[in-house]
Amino acid sequence: MDEGLFTKARSMLFPRHVLVGHGVLDQVPDVCRDFGLSGTALIVAGEKTKKMAGNTVADHLKENGYEVQFSLVGEATSDNLEEVESVAREVKASFLLGVGGGSKIDLAKMAAKDLQLTFISVPTSAAHDGIASGRASIRNKTGLTSMDAKVPLGVVADTSVIVKAPYRLLAAGCADVISNSTALMDWEFARRLRNEEFSSSAFALANYTAETLISNADLIRPNLEESVWIAIRPIIISGISMSVAGSSRPTSGSEHMFSHALNKIAPGKALHGEQCGVGCIMMMYLHGGDWMKIRTALGRIMAPTSASELGVTREQVIEALVTAHKIRRDRFTILGNSGLTHDAAERLATITKVI
Repeated sequence: MDEGLFTKARSMLFPRHVLVGHGVLDQVPDVCRDFGLSGTALIVAGEKTKKMAGNTVADHLKENGYEVQFSLVGEATSDNLEEVESVAREVKASFLLGVGGGSKIDLAKMAAKDLQLTFISVPTSAAHDGIASGRASIRNKTGLTSMDAKVPLGVVADTSVIVKAPYRLLAAGCADVISNSTALMDWEFARRLRNEEFSSSAFALANYTAETLISNADLIRPNLEESVWIAIRPIIISGISMSVAGSSRPTSGSEHMFSHALNKIAPGKALHGEQCGVGCIMMMYLHGGDWMKIRTALGRIMAPTSASELGVTREQVIEALVTAHKIRRDRFTILGNSGLTHDAAERLATITKVI
């Protein structure tokens, strides 16, 4: 082979149809038909999300000649993933629909990958940017694992449904996307110091989503469908930026490592996006950026900005900061290879008013 021949190649998979707006659930059959989907549809949902949107989606599909089955499951665990896949095989599902929050969509996208089926994302809340991404977080015996999954063929996000979910979920989703601010700084840092592979297009998309939510923070309010409309598009595009990059790099850096470390120390206390938002405040300080801008934006959307608002102690925050660099040894961030000392972590959290 010619030594000078350029051979680099990479595949980028995106949702082919993103439908966002008021009352769009009735268009799910049209989206399925546009993709040439036929046969049995398996809806992955929970008891609550089945009532919120699953039954409506099922009715519309049945009216249009589709056979519909349900797999009702709980959290995104390896056991529940096995349950979804077992039901899919039993009913001979032709395609899957994840109807619910992050856990139901994660289960649907992982099952779709394992079974080599297509999958449509129908979110009933917007707690993080996984709505349109090809990544899923599944909990097993060793903890929470982020892994490659199926990119949804389509996304149908009905703002009239999402606005009925607890506002805390939307605020967490916005915080997750705002935290792209430090993930991107980490990525640039790794490019300069480690010559890490970099995508300007993915960077621009993820940066756009964070800046859009920061600049519109005053407009994100509870019980307003317009707020969902403003927030949901950046949340979806943030997920798409991962497909462009071929990894979670544009949306996950030191702030996510802090969140995952906190999950190990104080599991179940706060939502993923909430923890990433607080982590972003502190990591922005380490980068020498405008951490007050992040803190102010999070406060305006009523997302947590402190340990007490996360429901954790100052000691737990400090421990998470000290151990965060161990979460992903393969991902170089502002935390470096050695992480923070206890004194440095305490000072950081104090200066940024997290503790």
